Amino acid sequence: MEVAETRCLSGYGKPPWIFKGSALYQLHLVKAETARAFIPKEFKLVEAFGYTLGGFFLANYEESPAGAFDELVVIAGIVWNPPMSCAWAARVLVSSDDACGHGRKEVGLPSYVAKFSKGTVGIPMHQTSKSHYLLHMIGFDTMHSRSKDSMDVQVTEINGPFAINICNINLATAVPGLKLDKWMGPAIKMSLPSFSGRTKHNPNLLKYSCSIECRMRAVQPAKVTGSFPASKHDTEESLGHHKCKSPDAINGLLDNGQSLSISVMLSKPILALQFNCLKMQVEAPIAVSLCPRSSCRTSLGVS
Repeated sequence: MEVAETRCLSGYGKPPWIFKGSALYQLHLVKAETARAFIPKEFKLVEAFGYTLGGFFLANYEESPAGAFDELVVIAGIVWNPPMSCAWAARVLVSSDDACGHGRKEVGLPSYVAKFSKGTVGIPMHQTSKSHYLLHMIGFDTMHSRSKDSMDVQVTEINGPFAINICNINLATAVPGLKLDKWMGPAIKMSLPSFSGRTKHNPNLLKYSCSIECRMRAVQPAKVTGSFPASKHDTEESLGHHKCKSPDAINGLLDNGQSLSISVMLSKPILALQFNCLKMQVEAPIAVSLCPRSSCRTSLGVS
């Protein structure tokens, strides 16, 4: 893999960029044919038995170069380029115009502006699921983290005069913002290298690194439900918030990228990790060129 010079950056200030807040990183088994629709032909998809490892990263940043905002990164799957594998983002939804512009132009992400509507809902104290038993079996008992409350996050993408409900995410365990957790997990450090680019806003193929420090614990996977028509009131409110002037937004019209992103979100979850006291440092992206595909080998065991 050859590396070119770092691009000249602006807007967010000089890298690295620091983000602080909390997040849920949920891993899903995603059909390989769905993931391939997002991934450039230069890459080999890391897959086995027709599936790759995708999912989503749902974050609430209290501090960032763009101020406080919410983010949903839909991860299509894992791609392989020696000597490591990296995640590929299918769609990035953010509640900040500045974050959207920066993601598109500087980081090469498929970023879109969205509204994140949040609300708490009551759940029975005795409610359990297979996920609880699985987490208990692998040593992460979440009994202490159950609460009478859970959080619903409705994500509505804003695209010009259109407001499209993408999904609803129910966080069945106590969330950091509610301050109901007694144990936030051990302190860890990790790196999440990712590829990006090949978009209409940034045609270059880029690679960037996210270094994360946080308190991490395994939790019950969030329940994701698909899109549904937004009410006229929600549409007008969303458009007004983002200074859109057209009152005639049409709901329920999903483009191919939106539909496939929803398919990723609705795929089978296998593990959910909650990041508390999150500090994420994002380095400046670097333009890269890939090795010939014939020299790349795909294996889920490679990292």
